[in-house]
Amino acid sequence: MKHRIVVLGAGYAGAIAAGRLAKRLHREDVAITLVNADPDFVERVRLHQLATGQDLKPRPLADMFAGTGVALRLGQVTAVDPDRKAVTVTDASGTGELPYDTLVYALGSGWNSQNVPGTAEYAYQIASRTGALRLRELLAGLAAGQTVVVVGGGLTGLEAATEIAEARPDLDVALAARGDLGDWLSPKGREHLRKVLGKLAITAYEHAAVTEVTAEHVATADGRVIPAAVTVWTTGFAVHPIAQASTLEVTGTGQIVVDGTMRSVSHPDVYAIGDAALALGAGDKPLRMSCASGTPMAWQAADTIAARLTGGKLPTGHLRYFNQCISLGRKEGLIQYVTADDVAKPAVLTGRLAAAYKELICKGAAWGVANPTLGLPAKRHRVTRDHAGPAVAATA
Repeated sequence: MKHRIVVLGAGYAGAIAAGRLAKRLHREDVAITLVNADPDFVERVRLHQLATGQDLKPRPLADMFAGTGVALRLGQVTAVDPDRKAVTVTDASGTGELPYDTLVYALGSGWNSQNVPGTAEYAYQIASRTGALRLRELLAGLAAGQTVVVVGGGLTGLEAATEIAEARPDLDVALAARGDLGDWLSPKGREHLRKVLGKLAITAYEHAAVTEVTAEHVATADGRVIPAAVTVWTTGFAVHPIAQASTLEVTGTGQIVVDGTMRSVSHPDVYAIGDAALALGAGDKPLRMSCASGTPMAWQAADTIAARLTGGKLPTGHLRYFNQCISLGRKEGLIQYVTADDVAKPAVLTGRLAAAYKELICKGAAWGVANPTLGLPAKRHRVTRDHAGPAVAATA
């Protein structure tokens, strides 16, 4: 029998892990199945562009994995049973179980309403393709002079606010941040951010923790009422509740706790990567939810699984950061250089060069999904019975 590897989720982390495993292991030894609800790969880092009317290049998963040996299973994951080593999947033909020998959990995250009253009823999100398309339709129908309020002063909020303001200069765009605008950036980074927001005529509300959303406004903790024909909610991400409903060890927020190889600390046949996992990086600090974290986590997990199945050397070393890349519309950007543990350094890159750099990063991320073998030798390794367990037949 072949060793059955099931990868849940075909976002950046899951798709890269599946492709990398296929390149590292012989098809005669393993059966790799990639489960995803959507037939297309979604460039999540570009969803603010989709929401403002830009069209993204179609990336069908069937085309991306053609000829790789990865079997694509389109369906919704509804449960994971790590004790029985089975996943429940619902698709067009019904609900069934998918057994595994090794599981890679990469179901990612969605928008986080923070339990603020009115968000579910009146706010819009860009954490998913469906959400971005809904917002796109709504923005297209707004008349000149109407107000769009983006709630959340993090990377997603900044990119959404600037993209909307640049695409629709006839709208009044506002950004509500819980703290100081760009408070995690260096002084030069904050200065450039304020300069760009000023050019785009974006009103910034600082220390404005939103406590309620209605159809016509948002209210803040200090009593301010900000008019809003449309509210875009970007206050972080929440992981899918499936892991929390299982016997996997998770954090209070539902992320799977993993070791340095992305292996579950409670179930050794399960690996978790991307937003769904709590992994420690440089300085033993938790990695933030981002594509910048998900990609190296996928490399680490895939290389670890391959090494353990083939008797190879396990990857070592902490995952680290180099910069934070922020698009501020199509013509402006901000590259904030950071320490290994993600603390801002004094140096930044700004302007059109930064915008070009960020565009290169986005293209590189999509390229990395289709070409997940960065740094790998061309030779595939054979699986051994001693390292793979009884599910794998010995091969010469």
